[in-house]
Amino acid sequence: MPVPTLLLSILLTLLVAACGSPSPRSGSSPETIAQGSRQVSEKGNEVVFYALGLIGTGYRFGGKNPEAGLDCSGMVSYIYGRAAGLKVSGSAADIARHGRAIERAELRPGDLVFFNTQNRSFSHVGIFIGEARFIHAPSTNGKVRIDRLSDSYYASRFEAARAFFD
Repeated sequence: MPVPTLLLSILLTLLVAACGSPSPRSGSSPETIAQGSRQVSEKGNEVVFYALGLIGTGYRFGGKNPEAGLDCSGMVSYIYGRAAGLKVSGSAADIARHGRAIERAELRPGDLVFFNTQNRSFSHVGIFIGEARFIHAPSTNGKVRIDRLSDSYYASRFEAARAFFD
């Protein structure tokens, strides 16, 4: 196994272990998101594994594949299709219309989180990966990356969460 593949395998194993274990934090901090009664989804975990492999991929408006670059909805469409065999397409708002609305406290790995980043509803989407973190393709800084739901920018713009797996 090549070193980068081995390193990615180790990181993914650690992420799954972190997502499945209770958080050491207590209380009602914005960082704390309970997993609720929803079971962790195998497809959701596959989505997260695939998404982590795209960290650092360049941003491109309208981008739908890693070779050309990805925008937020293109990233979600690409990952859901490849990792879960689920066809989702269109803008972030289009994708939001097809998912099942869930409460923020019910988020689990692979669910989608939506934000109002352009003064219009559901203008940005990311994939929840656990521990109050999500992976997304923001135009700012131009690369697929991980951010926290509690970061002031995203916390003030969070709109909704949607599930596609059960």
